[in-house]
Amino acid sequence: MNCVITFFNHFGAVRYKNEAGRFGWNVQLSPVPRSLSSSCGTCVFCDTGNDDPLGFITDEMEQVALPDGGGYRIIWRAEDS
Repeated sequence: MNCVITFFNHFGAVRYKNEAGRFGWNVQLSPVPRSLSSSCGTCVFCDTGNDDPLGFITDEMEQVALPDGGGYRIIWRAEDS
């Protein structure tokens, strides 16, 4: 599954990239798309294959979004948990 994950700080994004790579996920740091405002400006584009990205949630994550018709659909926010 392809998703975009935003974070409260840059350190959280870097740490997530390193940890998620251990699952064999294709993970890439990138600037946050404009339609997904973020606290730190750095996001992770993540291809989890068949895994659910919500299976690996950290305290540093702000939101998880899926590409949706040229935009993004939020499937999880930190305040939702």
